[in-house]
Amino acid sequence: MNAQTLKEALLSGAFDASLTGLYGSEKLSYARERCIRVVDGYLEIFGDREEIRLFSSPGRVEITGNHTDHNRGLALAGAVGVDILAAVAKSGENVIRIKSEGREQDNVSLDNLSPREEEYTHSASLIRGVAADFAAKGREIGGFTAYTVSDVPKGSGLSSSAAFEVLTGCALNCLYNGGSVSPAEIARSAQYAENVYFGKPSGLLDQMACAVGNIVRLDFKDPEKVEVRPVKLDLQKAGYRLMIVSVGHGHADLTDEYAAIPAEMKAAAALFGQEFLRGIRYEQLIEKAPEIREKCGDRAFLRAIHFVTENERVDTAARAIEEKNIPLFLEQLNASGDSSALCLQNIYPASDPAHQGVTVGLAAAKRLIGKDGACRIHGGGFGGTMLAILPEEKREAFTGVMEQLFGKGCCFPLVFREGAKELTI
Repeated sequence: MNAQTLKEALLSGAFDASLTGLYGSEKLSYARERCIRVVDGYLEIFGDREEIRLFSSPGRVEITGNHTDHNRGLALAGAVGVDILAAVAKSGENVIRIKSEGREQDNVSLDNLSPREEEYTHSASLIRGVAADFAAKGREIGGFTAYTVSDVPKGSGLSSSAAFEVLTGCALNCLYNGGSVSPAEIARSAQYAENVYFGKPSGLLDQMACAVGNIVRLDFKDPEKVEVRPVKLDLQKAGYRLMIVSVGHGHADLTDEYAAIPAEMKAAAALFGQEFLRGIRYEQLIEKAPEIREKCGDRAFLRAIHFVTENERVDTAARAIEEKNIPLFLEQLNASGDSSALCLQNIYPASDPAHQGVTVGLAAAKRLIGKDGACRIHGGGFGGTMLAILPEEKREAFTGVMEQLFGKGCCFPLVFREGAKELTI
């Protein structure tokens, strides 16, 4: 469709089923208006085209499996209803041009797909890296133009970089490969781009959640062949709402805090003659506790306990979702959050005990939600955000309390949704 036909289809409701599946019925009007805005943005930058298409790539949440992937553990992650939305069209040149609202346009020639040092940590490197991995694996690549808008909140820990990488892969897949590349394969291309071209040694959790959609159980036993098992959860149908709360503290200058977690876990594993903790049982940790505590310290011992018990919680939570046992799922989510606070100790930086926004938020949330829901640190920790799942009838009261603590606009109500895709009628 050209721009005018596409906008008429959006206004007539032709895309409503697709939009409702991604954003929820309560955001339908907003979703239509946003799609029209992205088409208008495309027109302004690139002009009209015979065939303009819409693509959406979601943000993600980590549910359980907090800091387990680096020791080859298990995790549950989900795609959520905030995204990078793009109007995209094929071009006659061998260049990918992406203009993101409020940012400089990226122009990436496909004639040379080698990493460029000057692009490290910039979005152009992600585009080039995804295209390079597609080409290396024998897939078709080609030029396109795209205009994007994003409602992934800054500092929310919902992984906008993974959404951008996956969006690029999804566009190349649909425009040039007939949709033949699987979501898991797109995720691996996205991770390759981030690791090799962007220069960030990330795991696969973010990309896999964005690409596959809804909730996925991930097994990192073999990092080269991460096992992916989709599990679907409809919280709204069960009367619950997922909330992310931004507490106002970022992750700056916390590299040492993050690095200490895998280092201490691996130090404990080394006393068993292993590089990673995967495969070690809780009873073995208790038996070896005196040696671990003496040689590695109490925190390393506690973090090892977190890893071992967290893997058990991931499996129990995944099973609960599959059996539609919401109370058991919430119980595991709460237990995971408690373990992150007590054993993993990533709720606030040890170097800055005066600022404990997440701890404050969790304390208030637990009193308000009680046993009717669950709450936990979100993502890597040490500030930033917390996650809560609560009955819909408590949402207004919850938002009021959080806004008293952290200011207006700190709460982001979300739904689980499909992974990155082209929007269709």
